[in-house]
Amino acid sequence: MKKIILFFIPLLIFGQQKYSVPDWSKEAVWYQIFPERFRNGDTSNDPTIETLTGSWPHDEQTNWKVSPWTSDWYKLQPWEVDGKGFYYHGQLRRYGGDLQGIIDKLDYLQKLGVTSIYLNPIFESPSLHKYDAKMYHHVENNFGPDPKSDKIIWENEDPSSPSTWKWTSADKLFLKLIQESHKRNMKIIIDGVFNHCGMTFWAFEDVKKNGINSKYVNWFTIKKWDDPSTTKNEFEYEGWYGIKELPELKEVDGTLEKSIREHIHQIVKRWMDPNNDGNPEDGIDGWRLDVAEMVPIKFWKEFRSWTREINPNSFLVGEVWWEDWKNNKMFDPTLWIKDGEVFDAVMNYRLTAPMLNYFNDNNSKITASKFVSEIEKIYSQFPADVLQAQMNTLESHDTDRLSSIVVNPDRWFDHNASVSQKKDYEVRKPNADEIKKQKLIILFQMICVGSPTVYYGAETGMWGGDDPDERKPMLWKDFVYENEISHPFNIKRQKDSVFVNEEFLQFYTKIISIRNKNDAIKTGSFKFIKWDDQKDILVVERKLNSEVLLIAFNNSNSEQIVSITTSSYKNSSSWIGLYDNEKIEIKNGNINLTLAGKGWIILKSL
Repeated sequence: MKKIILFFIPLLIFGQQKYSVPDWSKEAVWYQIFPERFRNGDTSNDPTIETLTGSWPHDEQTNWKVSPWTSDWYKLQPWEVDGKGFYYHGQLRRYGGDLQGIIDKLDYLQKLGVTSIYLNPIFESPSLHKYDAKMYHHVENNFGPDPKSDKIIWENEDPSSPSTWKWTSADKLFLKLIQESHKRNMKIIIDGVFNHCGMTFWAFEDVKKNGINSKYVNWFTIKKWDDPSTTKNEFEYEGWYGIKELPELKEVDGTLEKSIREHIHQIVKRWMDPNNDGNPEDGIDGWRLDVAEMVPIKFWKEFRSWTREINPNSFLVGEVWWEDWKNNKMFDPTLWIKDGEVFDAVMNYRLTAPMLNYFNDNNSKITASKFVSEIEKIYSQFPADVLQAQMNTLESHDTDRLSSIVVNPDRWFDHNASVSQKKDYEVRKPNADEIKKQKLIILFQMICVGSPTVYYGAETGMWGGDDPDERKPMLWKDFVYENEISHPFNIKRQKDSVFVNEEFLQFYTKIISIRNKNDAIKTGSFKFIKWDDQKDILVVERKLNSEVLLIAFNNSNSEQIVSITTSSYKNSSSWIGLYDNEKIEIKNGNINLTLAGKGWIILKSL
């Protein structure tokens, strides 16, 4: 049984695109950084107890400290032992990650093979995640070198008037990060959160203060005003999914309200061309747009025109994900990417689900042929160049980590994804057999069509369930970490040693290197040339001109013989295994491979 996936399929569906995807995005290896947890490069700027004001749970904290970077994750610190438990204090924790820490580790990322960086929100905000912006025109003070002076700067500005905006030390350090990234030929994009802001957002604060007389009353959907004659605060407004910490920006006539759009336009110009000289080299290379499906497409088309005007080679990726989470239905993203007028790509979680169903699940596992069919269906929905630019994401700040997914199979992706959601969810790290499954998943991510995304720490073997467990402090070789022995519900668990898994890091580095050195993987054609439901094997061909690579997967638990006919290839007599640099023997025009259970190989014709 054979099936072929060709790039003309998307072109037949969509025809010629109006806009082209930036070439660099088709060859990208992305690395996603959650700044507060990546690296503390400057302890002098660490958060203080005062910086918690405005963040959940809104209780006044009187006994709080920055959490130790290397501590047992679930262990409560002395100031957390108050009966409220881990999941209360987990949202209050700060570890001190900052921009200097990212700059210090750019060479590490370059050695790993990363070509593009995606930063979770970096704008001023009271929370650890920064999706509740206080403002869009300044970087979080505690990510920079001088929080106190920075606060004085923006307190003396008019946030509605760009002519009054200055550059704080945190802003300047971010511009240095952009510069240092570009020196290494690395692109950088940041999270744009324009569906909602935070309770401390300057315009929302004005509405709370001045009520119906506020200049920004039309920026938000106010349901009910406070009655000053009562002791109760009746003020009600629309929040994202009803979350009051995240007031939604108001939509009018199928887009965002006019003055909101004007403000966001100024934000786009500030970060994409900071010195406003018409040369975007000093600015970010694009945006990852949060909950993009909840913001009108009419606005995104205008946003797109702004970014292309500043930098025609800029990249926009939208978070277009759950249409119906409860029933495990993801959005069909073609509406956002079909003509290039909205986004270049989306975060491709839709590819992750069948990968997990095939490579990871046990009881709900799909067959090889079903897997091929699912991948074909996904690929057929994208234009050719957009397909190459998809951010193929296995894990993120919104999901459990892959190292924990392989420990907890047979679930819908992003469901029952932590011990807080499912009491028998295992919090341990994966064993040797589970890591074999994990490597098959990562290998397919790296060799399939699209741009692979590495969530910070995945390459070190980090594990953890959904929020907040997937946001642990990054593992570094220069730190000694406590063993994980604690459990959030005081259930007995195995002791897990915590350290950088050097073998796993080398696996990631080598696979990424193979991808980066072979254009056929980055932008070549893609075919499933062989699969067998009984043996549970797959063979993928990646081809560009005369360059041919064959990648074989044995998804079974037992040894399998995989035979591949090579006579149709121009250079069919000599093949090499790229990972181990082994010469492959050809007999009668066939390659006969013996793959161990959960084994794989990457072949290239010479």
